[in-house]
Amino acid sequence: MPTYEYECTTCGHAFEVVQSMKDARLTDCPQEGCAGPVHRKIGRGAGIIFKGSGFYQTDYRSESYKAAAKQDSSAASAPAPSAAPAPAPSAPSPSAPAKSA
Repeated sequence: MPTYEYECTTCGHAFEVVQSMKDARLTDCPQEGCAGPVHRKIGRGAGIIFKGSGFYQTDYRSESYKAAAKQDSSAASAPAPSAAPAPAPSAPSPSAPAKSA
């Protein structure tokens, strides 16, 4: 539920109220001895706060998507037919001159 900011137009009392979006706006100041009208201020909103061990794109995937992904990953992990081995890098020839520093 969102938090709304209100301010009394008579006494200047500012306060916040947690209300449902369906609830009616407040009209009277809650300050004791003041029954002045209040207006709801335009709030800046709040940032989204994620708490917990983590939130990932794949957390809420459908079961059919998970099954297809598992099948794809098992097909990808199967050994591929081996090709000819790559030649090993050659060692420097002993007749090459050494570089001096």
